[in-house]
Amino acid sequence: MAIKAVLLDLDDTLWPVAPVIRHAESALQQWLHEYAPVVAQNYNVEKLRERRNVLVASDQRFQYDLWALRHTLLKQVFDEHGVAAEKADQAMAVFADARNKVDLYSDVKPALQALHEKLLLGTVSNGFADLQAIGLAHHFKVSIAAYRFGCAKPDSRIFLAACQALGLKPGEVLYVGDDLLLDVQGAQQAGLKGGWMNRQGLKIEDERHLHIKPDAEFANLHDLTLWL
Repeated sequence: MAIKAVLLDLDDTLWPVAPVIRHAESALQQWLHEYAPVVAQNYNVEKLRERRNVLVASDQRFQYDLWALRHTLLKQVFDEHGVAAEKADQAMAVFADARNKVDLYSDVKPALQALHEKLLLGTVSNGFADLQAIGLAHHFKVSIAAYRFGCAKPDSRIFLAACQALGLKPGEVLYVGDDLLLDVQGAQQAGLKGGWMNRQGLKIEDERHLHIKPDAEFANLHDLTLWL
């Protein structure tokens, strides 16, 4: 069956995510020092991360809604230190703004333009990056984020919802992402083709991944364009 659309992952597929999160957490910490100093005195980035890791096990929603996870943690910590609860919204706005200041891989803009002219494009992400704020939304017919949809990759429902929004059968869609389990296997189990974005030139050596056979492997989006 011919490929009529490509769905893309975002974090570590279109931009490196680790420096983005570091920057966003640093921006939040600076805001806390200014507007909630009592919280900043007791919680640095590492301590907030530790509390977040504990909190994620308390509610199934936090497995897919990472925005709610961070927001709930801030509300809890603010309440414990006598800081107005509404400041959690302000804090999350600061974090989200920084979260959307990404450095795209150099191949992304030209490749998206080329791909956009050839076939339908969409995104499916477990994160909460804002493609409108980042300036990429116009390339995509559909963009589904786990925190809004109600489940996360590798759940088949999120892949199938994207296919439905595109008006295509799963077998007509290629999903491309950097995570072998969440992206490649998840897409394949939903009936899509699964492409591995392997920007680091990794080998499949982890025993958890040995059974996964990507339909294609790409070092960048130019590779994807050529493959199509």
